[in-house]
Amino acid sequence: MKFTDGFWLMREEYDASFPSDIREITQMDGRLVFYAPYKRIKSRGDTLNVGLLTVAAESYLDGVIRVNLRNFKGGKPQLKFPICEKQAGGEIEITGEGATLKSGALSLSVKKGEWGLNFSADGRKLVSSTGRETGVIRDRSAGATYMVGGLSLDVGELVYGLGERFGPLVKNGQSIDIRNEDGGTASEQSYKNIPFYYTSKGYGVFVNNTDTINFEVGSEKVETVQFSSAGQELEFFIIYGPTPKQIFARYTQLTGRAPLLPEWSYGLWLSTSFTTNYNEETVMSFVSEMERREIPLGVFHFDCFWMKEFEWTSLLWDRDAFPDAEGMLSRLHERGLRVCVWINSYIAQKSPLFDEGLAGGYFLKRADGDVWQWDMWQAGMALVDFTNPEAAAWFQSKLKALTDMGVDAFKTDFGERIPTDAVYFSGADASSMHNFYTYLYNKCVYELLAREKGEGEAVLFARSATAGSQAFPLHWGGDSTSTYVSMAETLRGGLSLSDSGFAYWSHDIGGFEDKSPAHVYKRWLQFGLLCTHSRLHGSSSYRVPWNYDEESCEVCRRFVAIKRKLTPYLMKCAREASQNGTPILRAMHFNYPSDDNCAYLDRQYMLGDDIIVAPIFGEDGEGKVYLPEGEWTDYFTRETVRGGAWRAKTCDFLTLPLFIRVGG
Repeated sequence: MKFTDGFWLMREEYDASFPSDIREITQMDGRLVFYAPYKRIKSRGDTLNVGLLTVAAESYLDGVIRVNLRNFKGGKPQLKFPICEKQAGGEIEITGEGATLKSGALSLSVKKGEWGLNFSADGRKLVSSTGRETGVIRDRSAGATYMVGGLSLDVGELVYGLGERFGPLVKNGQSIDIRNEDGGTASEQSYKNIPFYYTSKGYGVFVNNTDTINFEVGSEKVETVQFSSAGQELEFFIIYGPTPKQIFARYTQLTGRAPLLPEWSYGLWLSTSFTTNYNEETVMSFVSEMERREIPLGVFHFDCFWMKEFEWTSLLWDRDAFPDAEGMLSRLHERGLRVCVWINSYIAQKSPLFDEGLAGGYFLKRADGDVWQWDMWQAGMALVDFTNPEAAAWFQSKLKALTDMGVDAFKTDFGERIPTDAVYFSGADASSMHNFYTYLYNKCVYELLAREKGEGEAVLFARSATAGSQAFPLHWGGDSTSTYVSMAETLRGGLSLSDSGFAYWSHDIGGFEDKSPAHVYKRWLQFGLLCTHSRLHGSSSYRVPWNYDEESCEVCRRFVAIKRKLTPYLMKCAREASQNGTPILRAMHFNYPSDDNCAYLDRQYMLGDDIIVAPIFGEDGEGKVYLPEGEWTDYFTRETVRGGAWRAKTCDFLTLPLFIRVGG
């Protein structure tokens, strides 16, 4: 959100108060606390009729400092993300001139008589907040109050993260709203918004507020990353690295790490697709044809129409299409497959679950006590209120009936269109719950699977996410179109999500909307089968390879075989992710932060430390890849080449630039 009119002025509708003087510094319950009035105090008379910013800073983990800013203490409390327990540590030194808070190699220093938060690490200046960057802004026209924080950007400093974003990987110059929306992959909206970023200078920033956060990344003040939110409080963590791996280890220690996923989840997932017509005969014909063509499957997924129309979500099989659902699941298991079914937490009025939820008080309500309903997606749709423990247990009981029947995984779709005028059982502020709803929704489902299937066997296929959702994997990229352009934006979204602390990632191979030409599908097969998880899924047409051409079957067979060979390696990378928070699929700059050639790369990526993949995004088959310093072996030709240079070659549909680090 932009507040200024150039460097000197505020926009006409805003009044701003920025601290200019730190007056009193004290130590309180292990925290460094200081008070900063919104004007310089020259005499006792200046202490009247002026606001006061209260700042509390503390060492939270080694190398992590939490900063809390408050204007009016009596404002409504903000909903914050679940954070790990604070570890003892940190040193506070207060002198007559100022104070220092040390947390491992990271330190915060402040001085009396001036405003400034100055962070340093390992003897070098890291980042600061000075001048007119942090304070409180009032919108006279809307009657709203915003807390604003600002942190400096250095020359050449690049910003990464802030969740799944389909635009440029480097966030400098972008205005970003941390607000979950169902907008597809071709818009500035995102399903997975994470108020965490890190920079090429070796530190990360996590804003601990579930409400909408507006980030101006060098886009209003080009020297500053500004973040603002409505309310009277703003809290953020400075997380030191200096390497990306170290930053992520600390960030995921704060917010949660991805658990291990079962080996079978790394196999190929085949979906019925969304609006296609299907029954058991259709499903079994797909499975048999994949077997005949020697294309191994790992999971079969039933999308929405496994339930009756107008009844989503009933969590009951459409017995007209699947009269023997229990037997069908058993037959699929006998063929070595796991089964996933589509669900969401929206309950249509025609669903048999609606009356149960209504009687139990399990739905979000309106201020007048009515159930919150609308006709978007499903007629008379209500939303499960996961702040109500009884509602969460009720929803889990319906899922348990499916796991007892033989369902192995759930695709937890939606979770973005959450109303901001609803009343929650817990009394939680509806605006703060908009982004956080998906956390409670997916946590509820994941915990049911972990309880019923056992640790290490639980797996979701989720679309929406917020900070901490990496603990309930896995996530896919949302609704793309079936073009090379959309394939590239899908990859950017995945890289940006991995830059936000998510270990696993998948997407719809071939694109979701429409049906791609065969050449796009074949290139997408290569890309999709060289990700941590791989699913064939579309909207109005089946994504089975013979639906395109015979060569598509050959491409699918070859790259499924490659994926199967890579599975032990991917599972090794997953162990690192679960222990240290390191993503499996990652941007090049993550591994090579000192190589300027890697800083902006968003059309190639790494799988773990040892594999580089460069998908082909054009009909001409021209492949191009940058190899960092070291020796790299071409997977297909077995030729070993030196890095530090670009490589280009024309590839048929059975190859692409795929390089293995020598010694890896």
